[in-house]
Amino acid sequence: MFEWKVKVVKAYRFDRDLFEKKIKGNSGFSLIELLIVVSVAGILMAIAGVQYSAWVTKAGVEREIRAMYVDLMNTRLRAMQRNRLHFVDFSVNNQYTVYEDTYDGMLSTYTPDGDGSLQKTSPGDTIVLQTRTKNSIIPDLTSGLKIFYFDRNGLPSLTGDIRLSSSVSPDYDCILLAQTRINLGKWDGTTCNIR
Repeated sequence: MFEWKVKVVKAYRFDRDLFEKKIKGNSGFSLIELLIVVSVAGILMAIAGVQYSAWVTKAGVEREIRAMYVDLMNTRLRAMQRNRLHFVDFSVNNQYTVYEDTYDGMLSTYTPDGDGSLQKTSPGDTIVLQTRTKNSIIPDLTSGLKIFYFDRNGLPSLTGDIRLSSSVSPDYDCILLAQTRINLGKWDGTTCNIR
């Protein structure tokens, strides 16, 4: 039993002495090792920066299309609630404007029912909402028009796609405007697919 303890102690001393010699002989990292570690860290940071930038751009496009979706839904509900036409104008590239049909076309009168047509010039229909976007708005509506309205029943006068132009591929980047529904979707290059 005693012999076994002596062997264990000798083996421990041998390993400790070898370890101390290795530590004393090592003076730290070489310059090449340090440069390799720094360059690998730099490459990883560059990749992470590009990925983060793309993620931020995707999130921005999705935020804008969801805000536009909410605005269109609110405009539709407002048209039904107030029982009058509400026009949505996409004729400016990075902007959309919602008008309430309050002007009847006569200079002497200003009736709450309007005349059923959009009057942009003053005195004209009331601007309810005007929103600018960072990305270009591309309306692909029937007849190629960029202005449509929601009638008193909340039905749109035109159907089609409304999308945002971007260099990234977000999960949602278009709105499908149907006769009875408004849906978010993903643009595949030709159509807006409902998600």
